[in-house]
Amino acid sequence: MLLLNAFRTVVAALCAGLLLVSAAHAQKWSRLAPFPEPSEEIWGVAAGGKLYVFGAIAPGWKPKSLVYEYDPGNDSWTKRKNMPLGQHHVAAVELNGKIYMFGGFKYPDAVKPDGSPMPGWQPVDNAWEYDPATDSWKALAPMPTKRGSPVAVVHGGKIYVIGGASMHPGSKETFIHPARPHRAVDANEVYDPKTNTWEKRSPMPTARNHAAIGMVNNKIYVIGGRIGAAFITRASSVDIVEEYDPVTDQWGALKAAMPTARSAVAWGTYKGKIYVAGGEDQDSRRLSAFRAVEAYDPATNTWKILPSMQFPRHGLAGAFIGNRLHLVSGDAQSASSGTHTHVEYHDVLELP
Repeated sequence: MLLLNAFRTVVAALCAGLLLVSAAHAQKWSRLAPFPEPSEEIWGVAAGGKLYVFGAIAPGWKPKSLVYEYDPGNDSWTKRKNMPLGQHHVAAVELNGKIYMFGGFKYPDAVKPDGSPMPGWQPVDNAWEYDPATDSWKALAPMPTKRGSPVAVVHGGKIYVIGGASMHPGSKETFIHPARPHRAVDANEVYDPKTNTWEKRSPMPTARNHAAIGMVNNKIYVIGGRIGAAFITRASSVDIVEEYDPVTDQWGALKAAMPTARSAVAWGTYKGKIYVAGGEDQDSRRLSAFRAVEAYDPATNTWKILPSMQFPRHGLAGAFIGNRLHLVSGDAQSASSGTHTHVEYHDVLELP
């Protein structure tokens, strides 16, 4: 009996070890070629088996127009043609091999009495199509609503651009700033690439910006983000998940809350789940950048906590290529910390 019990104990230990090894293999982090121009508020889009990173904001709120292409075949970055307009906090999405970009913020047209640039973020309604095959840009019909930090997703050959931040309706302001009145917006506008036209749809119940988005089983999910304002110093991050049905143009009941309330995240959809990584939040007690990676399963309305990134950061780019979630660059310090730490890290989480 003692020998039998000892044998069972050894077998149980071996099985547990094999399960741990299997789990570790199923969700594995690795680090790839660093991003050439460490930045924050960048957007990542996968197209044609490659990763494209756009936008960025430099210290002093100056927008960049950078575009980089990452080739996983040789683990290298290539500089591509700059965006036509220097802007940040854009929405970007791939459709039929083309990349579409909407809204964002540019440097204000206004200047100080001495003629120097006025610091702030000016919302734009610009829409662009980028063709990776020819490395070329084309201007599209502008959005009905000027806004920065919206999110975008494809459904039925059309592109839904949701949320963001802008000035108050009727305001004489032309740009936003932490000291200037502005708001999160609930806009839900749909772009049809075939006709180059826009249509307004049912507004999002919770006006927000800096959120994540995904489409699973013909439903759209908007996750997290911030309410009240565009700047984290004047806003609150939320854990809210809202479901939208594009067919009926209706928003459903709130879904299971994200485990960690945060904004300025990266995200991607894979095998029916929406993955959310990084982000920031702050209050009177703390300034936080997050390492967290969490996955939402709409089929079960549940969240799963995954192995965290090695280094915290927000305003990073993210996208799936195959079963690998690429997470690129970002800022390791929450806003108003007095320091911008733009990191070059290019981490990949490999999923089963």
